Formats: sequence, structure tokens, C-alpha cells
Amino acid sequence: MQKLGFSAEKYIEEQSKYILERIQGADSRLYLEFGGKLVSDKHAARVLPGFDENAKIKLLQKLKDQAEIIICVYAGDIATSKTRADFGITYDLEVLRLIDTFRTYGLSINSVVITRFEDEPAVHSFINRLNRRGIRTYTHRFTKGYPTDVDRIVSDEGYGANPYIEVTKPLVVVNGPGPGSGKLATCLSQLYHEQRLGRTARYAKFETFPVWNLPLKHPVNLAYEAATIDLKDVNMIDNFHLEAYGIPAVNYNRDLEAFPVVKRIIERITGAESEYKSPTDMGVNRVGFAITDDEVCREAASQEIIRRYLAALVDYKKGRIEAESLERAKILMDDIGRTVEDRPVVKPARDYAEYKRSLNAKYENVVVMAIELPDGRIVTGRSSRRMVAAGALLLNAVKTLCGFPDQLMLITPEVLRIIQHLKGEVLHNEKTSLTANEVLMALTISAANNPAAQMAVDRLVDLKGCRAHCTAILSDSDSKVLRDLGIDATCDPEYATNNLYNI
Repeated sequence: MQKLGFSAEKYIEEQSKYILERIQGADSRLYLEFGGKLVSDKHAARVLPGFDENAKIKLLQKLKDQAEIIICVYAGDIATSKTRADFGITYDLEVLRLIDTFRTYGLSINSVVITRFEDEPAVHSFINRLNRRGIRTYTHRFTKGYPTDVDRIVSDEGYGANPYIEVTKPLVVVNGPGPGSGKLATCLSQLYHEQRLGRTARYAKFETFPVWNLPLKHPVNLAYEAATIDLKDVNMIDNFHLEAYGIPAVNYNRDLEAFPVVKRIIERITGAESEYKSPTDMGVNRVGFAITDDEVCREAASQEIIRRYLAALVDYKKGRIEAESLERAKILMDDIGRTVEDRPVVKPARDYAEYKRSLNAKYENVVVMAIELPDGRIVTGRSSRRMVAAGALLLNAVKTLCGFPDQLMLITPEVLRIIQHLKGEVLHNEKTSLTANEVLMALTISAANNPAAQMAVDRLVDLKGCRAHCTAILSDSDSKVLRDLGIDATCDPEYATNNLYNI
């Protein structure tokens, strides 16, 4: 079982207290920019073992009578179909998923704001989709004068050109599907309009990473850099905080670069000196105070950096990132003195694949996948004419958890043959090997008459949180199945075939 290094209970207690202090200190309304993910924060859960990936939304649930939510999404991310890696879905679909999730927790959705709006067909289609489902939408274009011309920014040409988002509650949470969604600009635009309407409003920021009171090069903070290599985020010492208080604090380059401008904008809007002396001041971040075992978190974060590097290798192979981003991921690996084989499942997968190739030329294109079970045992599965490596791995993993012998057939060869006949002869698929999803369906069907298969199905839940690695790039279908099971899977940057389309 994974050791815990973080107290979710203490974190929620600390965060709740500090947010309430900010709300109570506001004369009328607080705009709270929520950085990171409000729900399913799997990155935080991986680097801080014990972190509840839904802790932040549970915290807001306690404040639901006082809170409403604005969701921001950058128009460019819709137009380019940017994908959220944790779920494998595009940002526009992530917005829909967020709305559904917030509603499940009883939270009020105010609207969706399309930031840096441009007239793109995909963006208009998304707006229409929201409007026809009863979701209010607003569009904010690029703010004229930003970031240097404060006089123009705080004017009718700047924030004044944006429509005011009608809000009613004292706490307005501004969230988005990912970094660069325009949350800060939306908050400042709202502050401008509130001031013009004769109302008092404040701004604060809920940011999980980097953790301001951990060392600059702590693996937890480096893991944040690894997660944002495409944004070129770099952790730095907050010199404003150090100068004002004599206390070192860690922040990241974009916040530090933006702080002088943000401070001037807030002062120009309010007509008073800013209450904040540093970007760290703006934040409400108590993560560091809930760490209970620093060594456990260091190791978990180091594993996350390895994981992110392996993901970067695949993204580079697929043309999703540039060489500069890949090099940055490699530098972070070097900073912690690790290699990819320090991920426990990498070497077993590679070694078994190499062993099979050495036995016979027919195994030249064999793909192997390895998984580390909760008790530390490593199990492998390989591709064959019957099923892909991910499917074989799942069967072998649940067999091991059940204590079944390797030779036990959970799915009869006849069932496999019938499914392959359907795929090849009826549906005319070029590939007839069962995908991971098809293997699970066959296993579930077999469970109707096979008690052993039913036992295997029941043990699938025990694979949640396990790490796995494949010697070839996983298909989108297999990746989704593994994600849905909660398996943290990586792969080598090699395709299983030389085909360019049907891979």
C-alpha cells in the first residue's frame, strides 16, 4: 500500500479558515481566482499522497450558499482542440464536464466566459451549444493596452469594453479547464465594473502549486514545472515577498512578472493603495502546512517528474510539443538525479519485451506492458494475435490478485474467436486483436457463468492508483480504459506499427 504523506483533513480545515477570513474581510464581494483543478486534481493526488483530488470542490460545497462559479476558457484552446491530459478530452468538453460536476455538488454556475475571443467557427459552435442548453455565455476580447498601458486597460477601451457578468453572491469563484484560461483578466474586469457600479470588491487567488513555503528545488515544486512545460513556467523566489517581510517564498515567473502590473491595475481601479505587497500575499495556499511526511512527498513528486518526462517524449513523437519543451522536461529529470528506469514498471516491461524478441523473430514487434500491484509485485502482459498488451496485462493482473494460476482461462478461446470473427469478417476491421475495453467486456460476459471470471471482475477496482508502463504508445481507446480504472500508465515513444493512419 502507498504510504501517505499528506493530511486531506488538515488541508481542508486550513483552506476553509483562510478563505472565510478573506470573505469576511470583504465589504461586499470577493472574486477568488481558482488556479489548478477544482475537481479531479490528479496531479496533486500523485505528488501529495493522501491528497483528496476533490478536496477543493468539497471545500466550496461548504460555502455553496455564499458562492457562485464563473468558468473561463480561452478561445484559442477551443479552436485548436487543446486536450486535458488527465482525461483525454478537449477543453470545450472539459467545460461541460465541470458544469455537470459543480451541479452535482450543489454549486451555482453563473456563466461561461470565452476569453480573448476571436471569430472562429469552432468557438461560435461552442457558444451556441452552451446557450441552447441554458448556460449563459459572455465573450471578452483581448484587453487593449495590456499589459503596459494601465490608463488604457482601466478605461472604457480596456476592461470597460467587456460586458459585466451579472453576479449576486458574496463569493465569486473564477475557474477554468486549465492554465491560461483568462481567469485573472476576468477577475480584474469584474473589479473594474463593480467599481463603476459603486460597489466594493476584492481579489484573491487560490493556487495549489508551487507551494510557497517549500524550498525552491523541492521535488513537489519541480513537479509543478514538469506539469507546465508547455507554458514555460519556472519557479522563482518571490522577491517582492522577501523584500516586504524578509521571508523567502516560492512563486512562478508569470505571477512575478504580472504582479507589478496587477498591483497598479487594482490600485487604479480602487483608487487606493493595494493591500497586497507580493503575489504570494494574493494567494490562499495552505498546502505546505498539511504535509505530514516530507520524504514520502519527495519520492511521489520525483515519480511524477519521471512520469511527465515519459509523457513529454510521447507528445514530442506525436508532434504536440516542441523540442524546447522536451528538453525542459529532461532538465527537470536531471535536477532530481533520476532516469526513466527509476519508475519501477519501466525496466520489467522493456526487459520482457527484449527477452521475447531474443527467443524468436516472430516476436520482433511484440509489445509488453507491466504494472506494479498494491503489494509491490510486478505483473506483465504482452500483445498477441488475440489481444493487445493492455488487455493481457489486465487479465494477468486480476489473476494474480485472485491467486489464480497463470494457465487458468478466464475467457474461453471460443469467446475470443467469436469476437475476432465479428471484428474481422463482419465489421471488416484490419486489426482483430481485442482492445483492453473488449477484453473487459468479454471478461464481464464470461462472469455470468464462470465464478472465477466474476472474482476477477471484482478485483479490477484494486488496480486504482497502480502504476503501469507499455513499451509502445497506447491507443486512445486503451488509454481511456486504463484512466477509467484509475491506472497511472506511461509508455515508450514508439509506435506498435509503421502505419501512419491505422496504428
